[in-house]
Amino acid sequence: MDPCSFVRILVGNLAIKSPASSNPSFSGKVHPSSSPCYCKIKLRGVDSPPCHVATVPLISESETHPHSLAASFDFPKSQLSNIKNPSIKISVYKTRTDPSCVFNSSKLLGQISIPLDLTLSESRHCSFHNGWIALTKSNRKKTDSQTQPQLLHLTIRSEPDPRFIFRFDGEPECSPQVFQVKGEVKQPVFTCKFSFRDRNPVQFPAANQYHPLVADRKGWSITIHDLSGSPVACASMVTPFVPSPGSQRVSKSNPGAWLIIRPDGDGTWKPWGRLEAWREPGNSNGVGYRFDVLPATADPVTLAACTINSQHGGKFTIDVTPGVTPASTPHGSWDLGSGTSSRPGSGSGSDFSVENQFFYRGFVMSARFDGEKKCSKPEVEVGVKHVTCAEDAAAFVALAAAMDLSMDACKSFSQKLRKELRQ
Repeated sequence: MDPCSFVRILVGNLAIKSPASSNPSFSGKVHPSSSPCYCKIKLRGVDSPPCHVATVPLISESETHPHSLAASFDFPKSQLSNIKNPSIKISVYKTRTDPSCVFNSSKLLGQISIPLDLTLSESRHCSFHNGWIALTKSNRKKTDSQTQPQLLHLTIRSEPDPRFIFRFDGEPECSPQVFQVKGEVKQPVFTCKFSFRDRNPVQFPAANQYHPLVADRKGWSITIHDLSGSPVACASMVTPFVPSPGSQRVSKSNPGAWLIIRPDGDGTWKPWGRLEAWREPGNSNGVGYRFDVLPATADPVTLAACTINSQHGGKFTIDVTPGVTPASTPHGSWDLGSGTSSRPGSGSGSDFSVENQFFYRGFVMSARFDGEKKCSKPEVEVGVKHVTCAEDAAAFVALAAAMDLSMDACKSFSQKLRKELRQ
């Protein structure tokens, strides 16, 4: 089945240059994480527009702007017609005190709005802005008309980003089928088999003496098979999920872990990635995670690290797009650090850092999970450029299954798991 058409809108390469930067006393050597400026980025024209918050580096006249991704907005082709008069609105603020308290004390420096024409974005790269632009204030007084405006550097572009969509037909622990989906059409491509490697679980007293003995959550495994019945990927729990001393939660200091493995021929397997998960401290419903890809000839590389709300659900995403560099001149290049040139509106797509160039670039995958008390049927999106065979797709499906099962494994040990997860 053909992939689904998606469009990505990328916003990045932010930097701010104020009149003070031309003052000799202004050194301009401000680390991005210490910058007193930040911005809110919204896509207007959609219902309930998402809002991204990003730091804006403060630079001097002699410095070049950094290459970094600040926000991305992803849409399937079918939704583009629902976006009315789309535009990117960016509001830039300066903190009055500690940058960690930006939402408590900040001053609006100005705003900009860039209109977007998405009619051609389905088939080619489009650049909407690349360079400096003056910030404006809607309440600027006439007496301020002679004041030199502050300048913001940014890049906004869109690109086609076709993806395969896979949907579980049930919860992973129930060994469901996995369908490839395109619009209203779906076809089976994989089957899942959930099992326990160890049928003799260790039991230990729960942290709360009023709860009965609870079993160590260990030995879980889920194998992905193609339609011929051959195994094409597997997620295996290699570090058990156990409560930290004096609590009933899996802590970050002692996370549970999965190994994602792929066939290596002759009945052997090779490691592809490692997923760790834990429950965030306090009364948080957050499940923290980190995913490392395991190259055969290099050290592990972290591709994803974030938190998912276990109560309301959320999305696991791997996106290796640190920079947004469209061609601003006929001699520019879409590729970060590339020595080749290309005409505007052409190129190879999303940028990538040197350390990841042998692994993944741009949007890699995402998986959406439902919250507690819902039947979780994960839906997985995988960038077409990262799938060359069934084993590639199956590895991402296995990773999504491991993340879904981790949310169950990270539940409080005072809670009883469903029968499929109990040995």
